[in-house]
Amino acid sequence: MAKLSVLSLFFAAVTGTNGFSTNPPSSVSAQNAQQLSTQLSLKSSANDDIPSSSFQRRNFLATATAAAGTIMVPLLSSTSPAYASGGATAGKYTTIPIAKRRYYGRVQEAVHEFLLMTPAIIKGDLNDPTVQDFFDVTKTVVIEGKKKDINGVCTKKDGDCKSASIYDSRYNDMKTTMYLLGNAFRINQTKAPDNLPTVKAAKKFFKVMNKFEFKLSKKQLSESDAKGMFADALDILDEYLDLVELPPTESGHYDKEFSTLVGETSRIT
Repeated sequence: MAKLSVLSLFFAAVTGTNGFSTNPPSSVSAQNAQQLSTQLSLKSSANDDIPSSSFQRRNFLATATAAAGTIMVPLLSSTSPAYASGGATAGKYTTIPIAKRRYYGRVQEAVHEFLLMTPAIIKGDLNDPTVQDFFDVTKTVVIEGKKKDINGVCTKKDGDCKSASIYDSRYNDMKTTMYLLGNAFRINQTKAPDNLPTVKAAKKFFKVMNKFEFKLSKKQLSESDAKGMFADALDILDEYLDLVELPPTESGHYDKEFSTLVGETSRIT
């Protein structure tokens, strides 16, 4: 018993001359020694009345509580604050689906119109409307004009409350959307866009087709050059489509027209 040991040490100190010996010195009367021994026995008996299991439970609870407190304090003090994820770090889960809804339709329509040039280029007819229209900056509505009436009532004197539509070539819109879609396929925010495989593939395609467009506008594009550059661009385009999770050009997927409006889902239409 812990209390018994303490009392024994205390008794030995009080007795003085014999150190830790429990035998009373000759200077202490037998009566005093008997009284101290009786008191010690009573206290020991009082402690013995408490079951040993009770002491074990108390000691266990006290030890467990102290240990839990010792562990929790440093854990709570060292817990890092939670920050909201944003930017391209979360793009793997949010930015890519949003980019798909925004640009999938326009990219697929651009691929559709790009492939429409194939028969004319094979024939060497660079004046075919499919070739000329693809690069014509007045042929494609990029942003459709919107109504500017107030509660359905036009307040303009000429009665025309629709804003003008914005036009550009399908090829220019293709360049914009291919770049933006490719830039969304990233796993972190630190990587520069030009280092992304998707953007690299897009720029390779632009390099070939920019040369094609320039020579075509200057009437300097020969049939053989047109066929060679078109074939090179087609291979690069397939590489890009695979990286942005779109079907290849030879799949037949692009035989139809596509809506260029922002889609409600990121699925391939």
